[in-house]
Amino acid sequence: MNSRRKFITQLSLVGGGLLLHNEITAQGIKGKVKKIGVIGLDTSHSEMFTKDINEGKLSDRGYRVVAAYPHGSKDIPSALQMKPNIIKAMEGMGVRIVDSITVLLKEVDYVLLESNDGRVHLEQAKEVIKAKKPLFIDKPMGQDLKNVEAIFKLAADNKVPLFSSSSLRYDAHVLQVKEGSVGKVLGADVYTYAELEPHHIDLAWYMIHGVEMLYTVMGTGCEKVIRTFSEGQELVTGYWKDGRIGSVRGIRTGANNIAGTVFGETGIVPIGPFDGYGPLVKEILDFFDTGVVPVQPEETLEIFKFMEAAQRSRFSGRYEYL
Repeated sequence: MNSRRKFITQLSLVGGGLLLHNEITAQGIKGKVKKIGVIGLDTSHSEMFTKDINEGKLSDRGYRVVAAYPHGSKDIPSALQMKPNIIKAMEGMGVRIVDSITVLLKEVDYVLLESNDGRVHLEQAKEVIKAKKPLFIDKPMGQDLKNVEAIFKLAADNKVPLFSSSSLRYDAHVLQVKEGSVGKVLGADVYTYAELEPHHIDLAWYMIHGVEMLYTVMGTGCEKVIRTFSEGQELVTGYWKDGRIGSVRGIRTGANNIAGTVFGETGIVPIGPFDGYGPLVKEILDFFDTGVVPVQPEETLEIFKFMEAAQRSRFSGRYEYL
């Protein structure tokens, strides 16, 4: 919990309120507001994303978070502890707090599913998908692969676009690697916070940030995983079908951050550390504009297969195949 709080306090939060109307001209916006609803006010992401959209550098995009349904986890202490202060902060930004997802969906065009607890995502997403609203689901998309598969199937059956992503996928250094700064990526080593939550597969709760960074630079195609686990740290090594190797070190004690190193054909470069949510929020708004998902379901599903293989390897002590 302490390391998670240290991670959150890296961000500078600015206060202030905003009166919402169907037309906004204060920041040079004129026209109908594209209305966003937030589900789950038990994570700091809800507040931070809303600040970026309503008050920050993205406030000229024509979007506003106008309503929020506050409930997410029923039993994760950190989530329940955060909720009252986040509700207050959201109200201070002019966001209306509603008492059901049904009411929320009547007031908005797009949805950010931010509930801290992956266990509630499938049930909450069902209502959004039924209402045909484009949807972003924050990490972890579900508590395990089975639930992630169910969400994607439901969305595909109803032709509703959605995606899930960590903000670390859009780290500036990660994007430079994706654009070819070191040629073909031959391998990568990432390190990340690694808090565990007993109701989720281990890596899904927090190490998913590092796993997403790894997959963003390496791409899909991992074949097998082996995991070395101890109380304070762990190492998960993945072997890609083309012979490349990528690893994620999880840190639970001592100095920590989220960053790594990429080994390429023409250079070796650092990626990370975490530098804010703005780039992810921009991608979400671009997705709302176009309906085109920036992260394909196949990649998110492989990420969860990678994490489930790591879960099995923790107890078997062997290589486990995806």
